[in-house]
Amino acid sequence: MAKNKDNIVRANSTKKKNTNIRKRENSNPNGYIFMAPYALVFIVFILVPVALAVILSFTNFNAVQMPSFTGFLNYITLITSDEVFMQHVLPNTVVYAVVVGIGGYVLAFILAWALCNLTKLPRTIFALILYSPSMTIGVAMTVLWKTIFSGDQTGLLNSWLMSLGVINEPILWLISTDYLLAIVIIVGLWSSMGVGFLSMISGILNSDEELYEAAAIDGVKNRFQEMIYITIPQMKPQMLFAAVMAVVNAFQNGMISTWLTGNPSPNYAAQLIVNHIEDYGFLRFEMGYAAAVSVVLLLIVQLFSKVCNTLLTEKDE
Repeated sequence: MAKNKDNIVRANSTKKKNTNIRKRENSNPNGYIFMAPYALVFIVFILVPVALAVILSFTNFNAVQMPSFTGFLNYITLITSDEVFMQHVLPNTVVYAVVVGIGGYVLAFILAWALCNLTKLPRTIFALILYSPSMTIGVAMTVLWKTIFSGDQTGLLNSWLMSLGVINEPILWLISTDYLLAIVIIVGLWSSMGVGFLSMISGILNSDEELYEAAAIDGVKNRFQEMIYITIPQMKPQMLFAAVMAVVNAFQNGMISTWLTGNPSPNYAAQLIVNHIEDYGFLRFEMGYAAAVSVVLLLIVQLFSKVCNTLLTEKDE
């Protein structure tokens, strides 16, 4: 009897505590005040543009006259009549996203794990060196990469290959369709160490050291086993964030080919979906069609983000 009475008292106490918590949650307006600035920015700069893009995707709009409703015509044209999109843009985007997205993600983790095995000063210096390309990529396009891949004898890559006897005459790297996509991928990998890379460093540095000591007692013998069994399971949130950022950056990073070769690229050899949107929206002023392509890109990014979330989110038992 006494045990049952204690259980009833404990249950009533827990119920009363949960009720008080719900009251505080429902009656505290300060949360809405603190959320207001972010909510306003989110609505104005993200939610409203996305909604407008979806609406415009069902119209014929040239940015001058009023939009006219066309239904699903833009999407039907994209799938059935846009040969450039199906033959060049979509395959290029898939190849670029797979190599730069997955490759950059794996490379970011390996470099972050390697840096975390260094002392603080060299780790900070190398992290800054690896992160800086993601901030200075626009300047680097004109100063560094165009100089390297210049199509005359003064280009650094041509000069080096000719001095080694590999080639006899300069190669037009930024015009040749055989090399252009590979060059864009190389530059994309070079600039892929962004905030996802920093989040991985943070996740590794904040790992629980006691787990490493316990693992050593249980038979973990080297750093590779520590990485597989201790480090990665502890930093799932950081890895999920880095994966989503890698997917988003891989699909939206279309400025590289524009900076190197202009838009459209020669024979559409390095044309990505973002370049296709810019081509139709800001060069041809077919805003309705460009909006439809942007909606398709949004759905693709959402699909890949969902896959990353499914793979890296821990499931409750």
